[in-house]
Amino acid sequence: MRLLGYINRAIVVLSAIALVLASCVLTYSVLLRYFTPEPTDWQDEFSVFLLIGVSFLAAAWVHSQRGHIGIEALASILPPKVNRVRLFVVDILSALFCAFFAWKSWTLLNEAWTEGYVSATAWAPPLWIPYSLMSVGMTLLTVQIILQAFRPPPPHAPPAELPL
Repeated sequence: MRLLGYINRAIVVLSAIALVLASCVLTYSVLLRYFTPEPTDWQDEFSVFLLIGVSFLAAAWVHSQRGHIGIEALASILPPKVNRVRLFVVDILSALFCAFFAWKSWTLLNEAWTEGYVSATAWAPPLWIPYSLMSVGMTLLTVQIILQAFRPPPPHAPPAELPL
């Protein structure tokens, strides 16, 4: 659990750097297209690859912070034991979906690697790059969800009193 936390934090730092790099490359691309007739194929695709990496690799950290979109309307009306069961069931279903997605990503990665697939642009970078980011990201997310499903629930703080 602690190792995954360290991996997630390192990925978040790298993802932040990749996000800044993607914005710089896209800004450069816009300026280049405005002032020159130079093609900007590589800039767009490079930025897309970076954003794929950010999205998939940072997903486990986001989930570890319970930063994903969740509907908490039921949590406030359900008894705590029923709510824990609800959270467990949702985590298991989410883990199954993410495990399937990870498995399909790994098969895509294998196919792109063995067949030498490249994108259909003039730059033609290998497609194993985004598929590897998807595969690793979805695998980390699946592990994070499974660990979270079987972790004891945190103690709840007493409800805050409303000022009169």
